[in-house]
Amino acid sequence: MSAIKEITSLEGWAQHISSLLPSTLLIVSFHAPWAAPCAQMANVLSTLANQYPVTEPLSTSWVSVNAEELSEISETYNVTAVPFLVLVRNGQVLESVSGSSAVKVRNAIESHAKPAAHSNPTVGEQAAAVTNGGAPVVRDEISEALPRDAEKQREELFKRLADLVKAAPVMLFMKGTPSEPKCGFSRQLVAILRENAVKYGFFNILADDEVRQGLKEFADWPTFPQLWVDGELVGGLDIVKEELASDSDFFSRYSTKVNGGASAAAS
Repeated sequence: MSAIKEITSLEGWAQHISSLLPSTLLIVSFHAPWAAPCAQMANVLSTLANQYPVTEPLSTSWVSVNAEELSEISETYNVTAVPFLVLVRNGQVLESVSGSSAVKVRNAIESHAKPAAHSNPTVGEQAAAVTNGGAPVVRDEISEALPRDAEKQREELFKRLADLVKAAPVMLFMKGTPSEPKCGFSRQLVAILRENAVKYGFFNILADDEVRQGLKEFADWPTFPQLWVDGELVGGLDIVKEELASDSDFFSRYSTKVNGGASAAAS
C-alpha cells in the first residue's frame, strides 16, 4: 500500500522528483493548515493511496505540499486555492483538480494511474466487486473517508461568508483584483466603482474555490462578479447598471467625493 510523503523543503522536493522514473505517476496534494477542506481531502487521498501497492518499478508516488510554505512549488503549478491536486508524469502535468470533490479526485487518479500486473484493484473496481452470491465484497471506502458532519462544515462556511460580505460597506467579489481583473464584467464593475469614487473592499474568488462555490449558494446568485452593499446582495454588472440608471445617487453614501471633487476610491 502506498503512503503519502510530506515534502517539507525545496531540496526534499528536488530529491524526490529526481528519484522517480519517467513512467511513475506523481500525485501532488497542495494544502494549507487553516483550510478545513484540506483535512477532508487528506483522508480521501490516504484512502485512495491504500488501494495502490508499492511496486517495482514504482507506478505511483504520493506527496503532500504546504502551498504557503513552499510557494515556489505552488507557483510552478499555478495553485490559486487549496485543496489542489496535480497529476504529473515525466515532468508533464496531466490533470489538476481544485476543490474537495472526492469523486473528481478519484476519477482523475484512476484515469491516469497505470495498474501494475496482478496489483490490487482500484477503488472503483473494489466498489464493483461481488461474491458468487451477488453481495458486494468491498464497499467504496471513499464514502468512509468523507466527514460525517457535512452540514456542520456548510454552516461554518456560511458563517465565514456572512462575515466576508460585511467586511466593508461595499464589497466586490470578483475574478482577479481591481488592478488585474480576470474577466470583462469584473473590469467594468471596477470602473463603475472608480467613476463614482466608491470606497470598497474586494475579494478575489479565483484565489479561494471554497468561497467561489459557497457564495453561489449563499447568495443564490450563480455568477460573478457580485456586489454587496451593507451585507446585502445588489447583484452583478447588469443589476448595478440598472440601479445607477434609475438612481444616479445610488452610491452617494459610499462615495469619497467632497464638494463635487473626488478622491481616488480605495480598495
